[in-house]
Amino acid sequence: MKRRPTRPHHRRSALTAWAFLAPLVLYLALFYVYPLYRNVELSLRDYTVRSFVQNDAPFAGLKNYGEVLQDATFGPALRNTLIFTLCSIVAQYVIGLALAVFFNRSFRLSATLRALFLVPWLLPLIVSASTWSWMLNSESGVVNYLLRAVGGDNVNWLTSPEWSLTAVVIANIWIGIPFNLVILYSGLQNIPAELYEAAALDGAGLWQTFRRVTFPLLRPVTAITLLLGFVYTLKVFDLIWIMTKGGPGSSSTTLATWSYQLGFGSMLPHFGPGAAVGNLLIVIALAFGLLHIHTQRRQEE
Repeated sequence: MKRRPTRPHHRRSALTAWAFLAPLVLYLALFYVYPLYRNVELSLRDYTVRSFVQNDAPFAGLKNYGEVLQDATFGPALRNTLIFTLCSIVAQYVIGLALAVFFNRSFRLSATLRALFLVPWLLPLIVSASTWSWMLNSESGVVNYLLRAVGGDNVNWLTSPEWSLTAVVIANIWIGIPFNLVILYSGLQNIPAELYEAAALDGAGLWQTFRRVTFPLLRPVTAITLLLGFVYTLKVFDLIWIMTKGGPGSSSTTLATWSYQLGFGSMLPHFGPGAAVGNLLIVIALAFGLLHIHTQRRQEE
């Protein structure tokens, strides 16, 4: 007959479990919980530079949120954020999926070409943004040089209100394609080859095989890829700031760049409204995360 574990044994097991969890809990508390708390606290007080240093800002309630929502920049920033995010993730996913399907077939130099496609993902973002700024320069950029070579006119990619948002979207699509390629290619590798053989025996063509076999089995991978892409793209700041600084005017301003402009972009920073815009971004990302979880649960039922 087995003896039941004694109480000291249970206590030691609990202490061991907490010892393993402690680094993770400490990390989450320092780098997630505290910054989030601090950002919420900033958005609920009327901070100035003096009160920020002395930590005696008066409580303002939802005043900063009302100020942000009534600001003339809020509408364009929200619209630009949605356009930037949706256009980026759709194009990244479509191109990434096409490349993943292409590389899923074994051929010579396949691994080498896949590695080359990872270069945009591996480069520091400041390098990628600076490179695109040079390529899209109105006078000396290689893109306008090619346009002139085929008889086109110069385009003021970074200094025109009509083209600045398009310019940062193009750069962001280029940066995000490798992520989609890697995730979707991994998903394709997990689809059994027997299913493709069965589809071929049934006389299915390439498009029918993709529509009836590949794409349905990629849905779980597609869902997480789009969710991660959405959350990442929603908060993109450095790429836009380096290329256009949100301008000219507010033509390429997003909620992320506007939050920075409010908090740090002038000699008289508005910490409260800047934090409020950041919290709105968090709420939008959280809403889509909860929507993803709800959708996944319904599919599993």
